[in-house]
Amino acid sequence: MAQASERPDGPLSVDSRLRDILDHPAFGQAGRLLLPWDGRTYDDSMRLNEIGSLLPYHSHVSPKVVVSALNHMIDDVRNGRTIFYDIYSDAQKREEPARAYTGLFFIRGRPGAPFAIIAPGGGFSYVGSVHEGFPYAVEISKHGYNAFVLKYRTGYGATIATQDLAAAITYVLRNAEALGVSTETYSLWGSSAGARMVAAIGTYGVAAHGGGDLPKPAAIVMAYTAHSDFAPTDPPTFAIVGENDGIASPVAMERRVAALRQAGVTVEYRKYRDLGHGFGLGSGTSAEGWVVEATRFWEKFQQKKR
Repeated sequence: MAQASERPDGPLSVDSRLRDILDHPAFGQAGRLLLPWDGRTYDDSMRLNEIGSLLPYHSHVSPKVVVSALNHMIDDVRNGRTIFYDIYSDAQKREEPARAYTGLFFIRGRPGAPFAIIAPGGGFSYVGSVHEGFPYAVEISKHGYNAFVLKYRTGYGATIATQDLAAAITYVLRNAEALGVSTETYSLWGSSAGARMVAAIGTYGVAAHGGGDLPKPAAIVMAYTAHSDFAPTDPPTFAIVGENDGIASPVAMERRVAALRQAGVTVEYRKYRDLGHGFGLGSGTSAEGWVVEATRFWEKFQQKKR
């Protein structure tokens, strides 16, 4: 991992402070959207090795993983790449001011490759992008795929958050040429609350949540959720949970997996030992490497479309 720099535009380290994110020129006005809570006054002297304290519903938060993903984005900006895109117009933000807390962070793979959109969790109270958004996107991009991390509105429940996801899908598909991504066989990835969002799109479609009349994803990746609603037309699904999850019980996940399979939906399921809720990449745990497995699952359904 890059060493921290005394330059204000240099890389971060676990000893950097929140102010080094908020004031970093690579992130600009989007710097606050990297962090989990909307409208919160942060202690900007907090060191990044304490960033897990901002994520109460999450576990196994690795400051090194967080910093590595942020530095990847800083490097992208240094190399002339745009990393943040608004999904709502200025007029839409004036109509609903909370939309100012939304947008897409883009970590690129190969030009013209399929894309994933990632919806992190946080109980619809915060958005845990630093733990289960940007690190996922970096791992997905290593396989050549394009990855977007959604910052959605919090404090309004699942309906509003899922509308933001539908708006994000619509934005990417309608601007695919300019973004340099394929419109075919996209995937949606969600963790906890985010998994509820991507599952809702998988079941009911983009238009049902205020987006365009657009195709469903080729695959859904769901991490640790108790979401139960489904339809026989759900996309192929890759599902994971920790065996000790006290928020999203493995029993609930297994009930969903069984129902999907009975309905004829292709499902792969993983339950990881000694893990609870919100473990993210699971670095150094029994879940380490699951993002690679999920990416390979998605690839199977890209091949079927060819």
